[in-house]
Amino acid sequence: MPFDEQAAIGEFWDARARGEYFPPQWFDRLTLDQAYRIQLGIIARRVAAGERQVGWKVGLTAEPIQQQFGFHEPVFGCILDSRSSGHVFRRDELIRPGFEPELCLRVDQALSGEVDAATVRGAIDAVYPALEIIETRGDLSAQIAVAMADNAQQKTVVLGNPVALGGLALDEVAATVRINGNTAATGRGDAVIGNPLNSVIWLARKLQQFGRDIQAGEIIMSGSFTRQFPIEPGDRVEVDFVGVGGVRTAMLG
Repeated sequence: MPFDEQAAIGEFWDARARGEYFPPQWFDRLTLDQAYRIQLGIIARRVAAGERQVGWKVGLTAEPIQQQFGFHEPVFGCILDSRSSGHVFRRDELIRPGFEPELCLRVDQALSGEVDAATVRGAIDAVYPALEIIETRGDLSAQIAVAMADNAQQKTVVLGNPVALGGLALDEVAATVRINGNTAATGRGDAVIGNPLNSVIWLARKLQQFGRDIQAGEIIMSGSFTRQFPIEPGDRVEVDFVGVGGVRTAMLG
């Protein structure tokens, strides 16, 4: 049966309203291209209903996280919400939550299609220490396309204070992740497909396939420095990025 994009968007939208984010009737039926079209259609409906898209995420960029989920190319999702560093989540407001330590890049000029590292670097006007807050709303490893239709696990992002890009070598930025005061992981920017700038290059090229581009003023979560970690009630999460700054969040116990 031919793929009916609008009908698929409608089915995912109705399922989402029921709290069903991975509708089983779509298991093993979607290509990634179809899944992204559903994602963008759902986001358009959410924006029409009053939400605002503030940027994009690029995911599955670091080798440890690719190994964690058994998938070996980047993916994208849409960001419709952000919180400030120090935000404390209620224990019941997130669905099987987790986090990824990332650098968030803000651009002050549009980027589209075939762009190079120099163009991307020139477009970035701020770098934030950041945490992507994800939700495990279904089995990403088993149903990667359905997960992309469901906006690639995205829930929100927590942003620290921005700094100017200046002469920062993003591939050399080191990060230390602490959970409840204990070091859980370390990572560097070169874990993000060689350099976080490469995530923006990939995103601009990928979005062109769907008639979209990166708009001036948008933020881009460029990908995790480490594997993904769960957040449990009572957890305190802190990440320090050398030369950029720190970001923290917590969940009530």
